[in-house]
Amino acid sequence: MKMQQGPEVIMEGELEKRSDNLLQFWRKKLCVLTKESLSLFDGQRRSRCKELKFQSIKKLDCVERTDKYIYFTIVTTDNKEIDFRCPDQSAWNTAITMALIDFQNKTAIQNFRSRQGIEHQLAPCV
Repeated sequence: MKMQQGPEVIMEGELEKRSDNLLQFWRKKLCVLTKESLSLFDGQRRSRCKELKFQSIKKLDCVERTDKYIYFTIVTTDNKEIDFRCPDQSAWNTAITMALIDFQNKTAIQNFRSRQGIEHQLAPCV
């Protein structure tokens, strides 16, 4: 019997997310980046997961780089902005950007191929 495996993990570790409340505290999240999404867990227990699927992400903006942190924002397709920061050397922003670009390219190719297939099927026979 073959066990079903989850998506391939590109990167796993800690990111800080700015809370949505009035005080906007930075909260540490255990994060797992795959080819399809970024999952955020509260603490090491992996409880209360929030999954940001790439199909719902428009872009990642690098906002600021300091001596200690890189601050970046994920913008969703409904224009919600989610702020993160990571240690300068961790390269989370780069890994997420590359995975998002890869996902968007594969989606564009699939859409193009499916349109080509439809156009081919609709083409008149001469």
